[in-house]
Amino acid sequence: MFKLNHLLEQAGLDVKQVCLVRHQDSRAIKGLSPYDLWASKPDQFNLYQSIQRKPVFEKYVWIASFVVTPLGETLFVGIFRKDGVGRAPAKLIDPSTGEDASGKHLYDLKLCEPLRDYAGRLVIEWGNAHIVWRQKPSAKNNKEVLELRRSAHDAPFPGFVSFIWRINALDTVPMSWRLVLSKVSGVYVLACRNSEKLYVGAAYGDLGFWGRWQDYLKTGHGGNQGLKKLKEFDFQVSILEVASSAAGKTEIENLEALWKAKLLTREFGHNLN
Repeated sequence: MFKLNHLLEQAGLDVKQVCLVRHQDSRAIKGLSPYDLWASKPDQFNLYQSIQRKPVFEKYVWIASFVVTPLGETLFVGIFRKDGVGRAPAKLIDPSTGEDASGKHLYDLKLCEPLRDYAGRLVIEWGNAHIVWRQKPSAKNNKEVLELRRSAHDAPFPGFVSFIWRINALDTVPMSWRLVLSKVSGVYVLACRNSEKLYVGAAYGDLGFWGRWQDYLKTGHGGNQGLKKLKEFDFQVSILEVASSAAGKTEIENLEALWKAKLLTREFGHNLN
């Protein structure tokens, strides 16, 4: 199991001098969340994290900064060195919330080389205490690394018709693609490599296609009775039809039934109803 403290130490950092911060702000203006700022306006993101009501970084030299993605992941964005602290000048505006930051602590944070190649690629498990946005790494608080992505810059999404992926490799789907797939619902098909049969399903819950497919990644069968009978789960998923944004559960289920009839998955596939 890969741990964050090991990476910090390999980079030459003394973990006792490191503060872990996880940026997520319910006050953020739409489109200006900490994640949005980091992705499109990195200087404004650094200004955002430099503005603090209390002297939260007083005891630390290094800030290991993370942002919460739209899918709730804790994504590493860089190591920052604290070079000093002062007070925010009059009329300074917080770039995320739009609030007046006059007089607040204003840290001088510099993005540094350690772990720079991991920025935008490293995802960790923050733990259950999400409300505790600032933590100190230690032997007991050694964050698990969940994923190291190939690149912080994704290839363009190929389109719903062209999208094909292995369920057991969903954790390699680029972040920007995940966002696209989480915003739409509709009908998909699973092709089982072992049984050589198809299963047609519908996605209409939270996080759309992406949210539904996570159930298969976690359990193998996604709760489907016809798939629970399989000894091994090795599926390829693709999208048959994207429902309109106004479509409700009943309409999507009707589309699902139509595709089951077209592909005969009740008669020759894994659909039981």
